[in-house]
Amino acid sequence: MTNTWRPLAVTLAIQALVAMALITVPVMAPVLAQDLGISSAYVGIYVGVVYAAAMLASLSAGAMVARFGAIRVSQGGLLLCASGIALSALGSLPAMAIGAVLVGLGYGPVTPASSHLLARTTPPDRMSLVFSIKQTGVPLGGVLAGALVPPLLVLGWRGALLAVAAANIACIFVAQPLRSALDADREPQRPLVLGNLAQPIRMVLAHPPLRLLAGCSFLFSIAQLSLTTYLVTYLHDVLAYGLVAAGLALSVSQAAGVVGRVLWGYVSDRWLGARRMLAVLAAMVAVCALLTAALHATLPGLVVLAVLALFGASAIGWNGVYLAEVAREAPAGQASIATGGTLAITFLGVVMGPPAFGALSGATGSYRIGFVAVAAALVLCLIALLRPLRKGAASLRSIG
Repeated sequence: MTNTWRPLAVTLAIQALVAMALITVPVMAPVLAQDLGISSAYVGIYVGVVYAAAMLASLSAGAMVARFGAIRVSQGGLLLCASGIALSALGSLPAMAIGAVLVGLGYGPVTPASSHLLARTTPPDRMSLVFSIKQTGVPLGGVLAGALVPPLLVLGWRGALLAVAAANIACIFVAQPLRSALDADREPQRPLVLGNLAQPIRMVLAHPPLRLLAGCSFLFSIAQLSLTTYLVTYLHDVLAYGLVAAGLALSVSQAAGVVGRVLWGYVSDRWLGARRMLAVLAAMVAVCALLTAALHATLPGLVVLAVLALFGASAIGWNGVYLAEVAREAPAGQASIATGGTLAITFLGVVMGPPAFGALSGATGSYRIGFVAVAAALVLCLIALLRPLRKGAASLRSIG
């Protein structure tokens, strides 16, 4: 494990900063929407644009990692995220749209790049735990955004955006001393075959285990990003929370996601295995989404935070177990390509999920209906995961 911790630490930091860049606009959505004269529900469109760009970028990540190295690709991602956030600070809707594209292009390659590094340096029996620790960078970015962005609004929302951009730039320099050692396997002469973006998707569709994992990640991602995108707005508009209190509640849910990712990775490696662990998490997400829909302003704050913590632990905690299983199921030496292909489907769920959540909530006049729809999606995921487990149990009984 000694050789694992160094790449784990740097990939964790990079993941946290690009995640913070992505979540910053949703956290400040009520203030931003009021200043620009638009509805807060439009934040779902912003997130959808980010992940549409991320989906395309993830498909090209395998070729870029092979040529430039995982650290260099990750540094490029940080630079793009910083540029996108800084551009959004101009305050016009076209600038924010282009900024969303840049953030997505920066965010998309980071996870395939880190999977490439960790697949090379992690013992197989600790894959779920190590990948889960690395993926805590996503909710950790949410913790940073929820805890720091509302106080940073004293600088104005433009100043807060520029501060987040500066943090991403700083991380580029932090990663640079590790670049030579960790990118030693790069092939500078390898051609960039970016035109064949369908290759990762074909790999996923050709392998039934990868196909199942990708399909379930589509539904899990709807739940995760609906929670992350709309929680502050839901608490502010429906439960009458102040923006700082709502941001702290988001931080609680994201912090629980950090704990959940490590805990579920350990439980998966030690006892349940990835498929059973994901089935348990699907059931937990469905229940928590229904409980969140039932929250009301008269409930004690601790009760609300307990529900949101459990929601975050499950809706955010699934990712590391999923990515580790993708790396296990990928053909040898092709973890970054398989990860890029499955993440394209994951990101498709994110592209469709928050805008659909916002549209449904807007049409019905209730964010609660959106959370009920999230619960229904995860019930479908649970059914899909249980089916092969039941077939496997039936086969064992027939052999016995």
